[in-house]
Amino acid sequence: MTYSITASNDKKYILVKAVGTISRQLAMQYNLEAHALGKELGIDRFLLDFTECRNTDTVLRNYKYVYDDMKSPGINQAARTAMLVSSNDHSHDFIEALFRDAGVDVILFHDLELALRYLQQK
Repeated sequence: MTYSITASNDKKYILVKAVGTISRQLAMQYNLEAHALGKELGIDRFLLDFTECRNTDTVLRNYKYVYDDMKSPGINQAARTAMLVSSNDHSHDFIEALFRDAGVDVILFHDLELALRYLQQK
């Protein structure tokens, strides 16, 4: 599993790019690092590029991730997140449903331009 976390060139969002498989523990590590960078730079928008990354966790682990792990004080609860995934990868669908149910602003996208437009909305 490889990943990178950087601010976009225009400093409007934090980009998290992951390749491989992702689990609850890895996702939490990436989110804590990304939100720390966002806090440092004053950025509350995140683009998770998971087009080459599959979620391999169970339903229960996904549930605990959203409802327990993501309540960490290191996570900006008011952040807006676009999760870019491959059009044939449905391994992230349940996570999106859980986040939406929990009132967290996370939406799945299959198109980069749509994801970026979403992040630019007020």
